[in-house]
Amino acid sequence: MQMLPLLKVGSLTFLITILSFCLSQAAFAAVDIDEGWEYRWGDSPFSEDDVPQWTRADDPEQWQAIGFPSNPPDREGRDQIWYRVTLPDGQWQEPVLYIFSVDLIVQVWLDGENIYQYGTFDDQGRGRFEGWPWHAVPLPEDFGGKQVYFRIFSDYTDIGLWGEVSIMNRPDLTLFILENSLEALVIAGFSALIALLSLIFALLQNEKKSFGSIALFSLSSAVLLLSESQASQLLWDAPLVWDYLAAGSYYLLPVAMALLLEQWFSNHHPWLINLVWKIHLVYAVGAIGLALTGVVDLSSTFPPFDALLLVSLVTIAMVVIRRFRQLLIEQQVILGAYGIFCSLLVADMAVAHGFLPWWRVPVSWGTLVFSLAVVLISLWHYARTQQALHQLNLSLEQQVGERTEKAEALARLEQARVRLLTFENEKTRVLNDIIAELQDCITLNQTFSVLARRLPDLCSPLKGKLYQRVDDGRAFALLTRWGYAGEPEAPARIETPDGPPPQNLIPTLHSAGGGESGQWDGGIDNSLCLWISIQSASEGQIVMAVLFVEVPEEFARESTDYGAARLFQALSQGVQKIGIALSNIGLREELHKYSYEDGLTGLKNRRYFDQLLEHESAVALRSDQPLSLLIVDIDHFKQFNDSHGHEAGDSALKAVAGMLARHFRDSDVVCRFGGEEFVIIMAGSSANAAYDKAMELARAIRSMPIEHGATNLGRVTISVGVASWPECSESPENLLGLADRALYRAKEAGRDRVEIA
Repeated sequence: MQMLPLLKVGSLTFLITILSFCLSQAAFAAVDIDEGWEYRWGDSPFSEDDVPQWTRADDPEQWQAIGFPSNPPDREGRDQIWYRVTLPDGQWQEPVLYIFSVDLIVQVWLDGENIYQYGTFDDQGRGRFEGWPWHAVPLPEDFGGKQVYFRIFSDYTDIGLWGEVSIMNRPDLTLFILENSLEALVIAGFSALIALLSLIFALLQNEKKSFGSIALFSLSSAVLLLSESQASQLLWDAPLVWDYLAAGSYYLLPVAMALLLEQWFSNHHPWLINLVWKIHLVYAVGAIGLALTGVVDLSSTFPPFDALLLVSLVTIAMVVIRRFRQLLIEQQVILGAYGIFCSLLVADMAVAHGFLPWWRVPVSWGTLVFSLAVVLISLWHYARTQQALHQLNLSLEQQVGERTEKAEALARLEQARVRLLTFENEKTRVLNDIIAELQDCITLNQTFSVLARRLPDLCSPLKGKLYQRVDDGRAFALLTRWGYAGEPEAPARIETPDGPPPQNLIPTLHSAGGGESGQWDGGIDNSLCLWISIQSASEGQIVMAVLFVEVPEEFARESTDYGAARLFQALSQGVQKIGIALSNIGLREELHKYSYEDGLTGLKNRRYFDQLLEHESAVALRSDQPLSLLIVDIDHFKQFNDSHGHEAGDSALKAVAGMLARHFRDSDVVCRFGGEEFVIIMAGSSANAAYDKAMELARAIRSMPIEHGATNLGRVTISVGVASWPECSESPENLLGLADRALYRAKEAGRDRVEIA
């Protein structure tokens, strides 16, 4: 039996070796672009045909030579730069320009054409961080000897290209990515397995809290390796999502290790270690939260964390060195492995910030060393456990008689508990039925009829009342009651201006670990009050209903049996699970609403428009009915915002949206396209009808005052582009582009006008 784990590890190692050998035999024909680079600070003006003038005029005196296109001298706070290089000749079948990474967004120009872009540039040539992917820039067949230009914006500490830049065939690039990522993927899978096993041990052995910390560290390491491997982009082309996963896992590494050390040094009150993991946890939550809400770019959260991590590592090292000899051997081994991992992490950090020349730091090997240390320690413990079990078996043979007698006594006690277990199973069945019926409900309002009908079965044999939240929580109305036959009616409404009635905890006498004597505060009418709460994405925790269960006198006495504890535990857990089921329904409602609705104007959003336009185009073709599309843009809206403020701008957007919603037919669909642009789909309308409707709309907007609070901000005007099928296009799919070009003409002609394609 002891050989089985070794055989499994040997088989896995053999398979990995074969796969690595196969990839290593692939010949990657690549040409590194490591010389001839030039740079130029600033951003190029664009010609009338939207081509950067710097790509057409040579101006050699304006360009400076640089060894590699990254972090030129004399940056002085500038965030825009151009690089250029002459591409070499070569024989290629499907050539691509491979770039390891770019800080932060980039456009690639060749022969006056934008052949590649990652990120969105605004009118000032700037943009937001959208991830650190690798790039495969497609090249034309005749690229040899031509200059390629890179337009880059970065408000990060680095600016420019990073890592490797080379030309290769696209199939070779895929194999190259797989070869470079194979090691990290295998080690990530191994670490994930260690995390899973540690988590299982943590759940099975609550007293061994260190398993939870090891699980967190191994899982964070696995996610970090997977997210930062280049193959992750092949699995799912969502670079920003992978960067968020990498950041979250990276930020949690010191949390996991500090938690582990705190548990090991618990007898010494390690306040410094406690402070380290709390600071890192707050930073991780705060940094990811601020990045998700758009307050900061995710890229800007890395440099402060790296500095914080260095300080934390020094702090941890000081604490560990002082007490290293007091640790067990296995703890010393794990700390040694962690030290190796941190050394590689610091080296990778130094490369990332330019303190060391670029090279692929094998951080995955540090994770592998840590995982192997955990495995070896586990095998050592397994061997010791097997030895202890062998000795225990010998002892058990001598105690068979005594244990047989005890087993018979336990059997008699178990028979006495069968009835209680049957009772518990019945409550579990009722709760499962309630959850199943709730899951069939579409809205929260539908769930209350289910609760009113089924909660009496869950609470039986106790009397109870169920109140539903009304008037936005200012009161609770009686929904149903049970067990009060012949008794006075319960209040039909409970006014709660200061919040819901206080929730009672389960009496100590009846808790799962009860047995202590004490007084039980019955609360209102000697009843147990339980909240049925949901978690709302927009409002947080909401108490949707209040359950009052009357506690009989015999349950309030100290001398109660184990069945009372079972009943109260079933009630408490059941209410929590019902709350979770209601939360899922509520969140599903909110998600359905938010996924197709613009939060500011209440109109349908871009996602809804894209789906509807595709649908209406198909309907128009099938039924041979005309289809018109209008694009509306508020004139000089940026100036309006600059003059009156963004809140006033929001008021203007709402006012225009309200006019759009009132102006068109019920069959027409008005959507917010983005920013100050709106689109209207007019099914069944000809070009002339759509044009007339747009003219009426322009007049209505022109005469509509914009108010913000009690202030009249004057009026705004709009420009409208109109396109219609079949008058303007051979296919409805082209309407959006035609309408956009018509809108551009309207703006060029002076704005406050309507143009038709």
